[in-house]
Amino acid sequence: MSLSAPRPRLVLASGSPRRLALLAQMGVDPDAVIPADIDESPRRSESPRALAQRLSAEKAATAAAVAAKRPELDRCITLAADTVVCVGRRVLPKCEVTDEAAACLRLLSGRAHRVYTALTLIPIGGPARRRLVEARVRFKRLSRDEIDAYLTSGEWRGKAGGYAIQGLAGAFVVRLIGSYTAVVGLPLAETAALLVGEGYAPHALWAHKT
Repeated sequence: MSLSAPRPRLVLASGSPRRLALLAQMGVDPDAVIPADIDESPRRSESPRALAQRLSAEKAATAAAVAAKRPELDRCITLAADTVVCVGRRVLPKCEVTDEAAACLRLLSGRAHRVYTALTLIPIGGPARRRLVEARVRFKRLSRDEIDAYLTSGEWRGKAGGYAIQGLAGAFVVRLIGSYTAVVGLPLAETAALLVGEGYAPHALWAHKT
C-alpha cells in the first residue's frame, strides 16, 4: 500500500483494552470497535486450539454483520481474536470469581501451559483469512502469599487462565516460548501480516506518527 492509496476501514471485533493497546503499539487505530457477544463455552470434545479458532471466526462474523448495517463502515475489513489458556486439553476459564482464579493459579503453579490465540480477518469480499499462534509458558512455583496477593490485586478478573502476563503476573513467568503479544491477546507479527495482505499496512502509517 502506498501512502497515497486509500486504505480499507478497519473494524476490531473486541472491546478488550489490551487488544486496542497492542494495535496502537504498531500504529493502528481501528475505525470502529464492535465487541462480539457470543457464547464462548467449549463444545464437547473440542480441543483448545479448535475452540480458539471457532470463537475467533464467530466473533469476526458477528461483528462484520453489524458493520455491514452501518453506512460509515462501507468496505471495511473486520479483525477478531480469541485467546485460550490450557493445561493439556483442559481449557481454563476467563475468571470472574476469586475461587476460579485461585484454582487456576494453583494449577499453573510450577508447571507449563499453552496459550493459543486465533486470528480471523474478514476481507472486503472473499473468504476469511486465519492464523493460529501457540505459545508455551511456565510459571515458577507460587507461594500461598503470592497467590493471595495476586487475588487481592483483582488483576485476574476477566483474564483467560486467571492471569495477565503484561501485569503483575509477569513476575510468575520463568519461561516463555513463542509470541509474548499472543499471550497478551493479539500476536502483532501475524496481525500485521493479515492486515498487509488486505491493503492495510501498519508500517505505511508510521511516518505520520508523532
